[in-house]
Amino acid sequence: MTSNFNGMVPKSPLASSEADASVTQKGFRVITRKLPILKAGPIEEMNKKLGITPPEMIFGDNFMQIEHLESGWKIDFNAFDALDCVDKTGEAMLKVSYSREWQQNRSKQFEDIKEVVKPFDWSYSTDYKGTTTPASLPFTPTDKPIPLALLKRPDPILFFDDVLLYEDELADNGIAMLSCKIRVMPARLLLLCRFFMRLDDVIFRIRDTRVYVEFATGEVIREYTAREEKFSVVKEELAKTREDVPALMRDPNRLTELLPVVEKGLERLVLK
Repeated sequence: MTSNFNGMVPKSPLASSEADASVTQKGFRVITRKLPILKAGPIEEMNKKLGITPPEMIFGDNFMQIEHLESGWKIDFNAFDALDCVDKTGEAMLKVSYSREWQQNRSKQFEDIKEVVKPFDWSYSTDYKGTTTPASLPFTPTDKPIPLALLKRPDPILFFDDVLLYEDELADNGIAMLSCKIRVMPARLLLLCRFFMRLDDVIFRIRDTRVYVEFATGEVIREYTAREEKFSVVKEELAKTREDVPALMRDPNRLTELLPVVEKGLERLVLK
């Protein structure tokens, strides 16, 4: 296994050569793994380690990793560490009347659990930006943005993958989903880890972490952007499009145009 995820080492029922996809380009190796949803035993173990109840669909063996072979620097994206960033105090839960009703309905699903379920953010909102090893070169704040012009070039895509980490239907009142996409071109790569949440009649939320790597210089830029807007505002704007509104509400790519940015950060490092 290429990485130890905060004490949770994904255990695959398949040989890694069968479960993994990978590509190496200009000294950078990308590895992705897509396996079925976790079964009861691993879910219970994850529950104990996290201290919160995992989402309905948890793909705990899945991950996406970028590694710089010469320096040993790497960044992983996995479900356990993402869920470990979810608020476990209950302070970040949505403070609206509908949300309280939704929270009560949600908690009823866990009435058969013997131990008391501690309050936590039932929407599984995470500001996860990836997992780096303690010895890795740290990111530092920067004003330099990801060069979109280079990414818009019609360069061939050497490798592409889309990995789902977790998903929950929020007691049939919406959706919360964390997934990662990556595309590797001859001279650079871009990874997008996206948390998308729609809580019906309450809020839309999108939190994106992008990792850009320029192979020739070893430059890595990480951008984090959080967007959110009231459900009613988004619904009103979507109605003006005269398109299929329910379908648009499930399309975060279209919704990003309607959700204002509430938080943004840029970090950078150069691997030598």
